[in-house]
Amino acid sequence: NLHNHLGLIFNQSFNNLIRTGSVMSSAGGSTTRFTTLSVTRPADGITHVELNRPDKSNAMIRAFWSEMVDCFNQIAVDPRCRVVIFSGAGKLFSTGIDLMDLTSDIRQLAGDDVARVSWNLRRFITMGQETFSVIEKCPKPVIAAVHGACIGEGVDLITACDIRLCTQDAWFQVKEVDIGLAADVGTLQRLPRVIGSRSLVSELALTARKMFSDEAKSCGLVSKVFADKEAMMAGALEMASEIAGRSPVAVQGTKINLIYSRDHSVPDSLDYMATWNMSMLQTHDVLKSAQAAMEKKSPADVPFSNM
Repeated sequence: NLHNHLGLIFNQSFNNLIRTGSVMSSAGGSTTRFTTLSVTRPADGITHVELNRPDKSNAMIRAFWSEMVDCFNQIAVDPRCRVVIFSGAGKLFSTGIDLMDLTSDIRQLAGDDVARVSWNLRRFITMGQETFSVIEKCPKPVIAAVHGACIGEGVDLITACDIRLCTQDAWFQVKEVDIGLAADVGTLQRLPRVIGSRSLVSELALTARKMFSDEAKSCGLVSKVFADKEAMMAGALEMASEIAGRSPVAVQGTKINLIYSRDHSVPDSLDYMATWNMSMLQTHDVLKSAQAAMEKKSPADVPFSNM
């Protein structure tokens, strides 16, 4: 039947990814496929994606754009991954876009006239936008763990994540006005929805001032602040383990509907939720969870199937 046929196609596609080394390795392993990212599995169900240009302050180059899309498209269909932790290697999270790389890319844009150059520039910008939108489109929750500086595109990245944690020495800066442009790959669209105060967002975006961890916590940009990176990563792993221990049907459905409700009215979101759950409530996970609750067991003790 159609259901079995689609399942066969998916399994064949996923097995092809495994054979080509595109899918993340088993717990404790890592992949060397990416040049700007490091991807590991610190525990079952948890994928750790790390910005991996510490010698360049994790500045984001063109290769990073395509690797992010590739990476999160893989994570989205990897049934072994239930939650993602995203952090930066080295002394800080990220100084944002690599300006030399950006300037070089823009100069290379071709076109016989203004219209054609503009068309190619628009395509270039939308590629950058997809770099971070792919985090939001991934049904697996993503926890951003920020230490030190988080500048420019670093803010674009973390505002696309579901949960944000930081260290006491972390600071955030919407830097784009200082380099002569309006932020164009997500911050101006997502930050107002994350912290709720348009006045504060406008202040940060128009002055490019730094926001430190205490203010980031008080305004809701981050939900927890840790003493140092080691404590933060331990906290992120503990939180990820809590999420990974829940039903993936419930977790992924929750993320998808939270994002849908952010962008739609309450009536539209309720209607979408009803349509979503008319099938998802028929999962075995509901009965398993109810049974565990009656037996006073933790959800982590329930053997939920991957999806």
